[in-house]
Amino acid sequence: MDKKVPNGSTKLAGRTYDTSDYQKKDSLSNGLATTHEQVSDTYMEGEIGAVTDDKANVTKK
Repeated sequence: MDKKVPNGSTKLAGRTYDTSDYQKKDSLSNGLATTHEQVSDTYMEGEIGAVTDDKANVTKK
């Protein structure tokens, strides 16, 4: 049995974020803009448990 793929579904799967998505009102653009904002915020915040190199407190074994 062959499945019929709805027209336009491949366009949906290949869609990526564009800066104009913030101004558009459709749900796909809204979702892409929201996801972009979340990823951007997380990237800028960085890792919570980041380890920094502190040469003054390094102990040798």
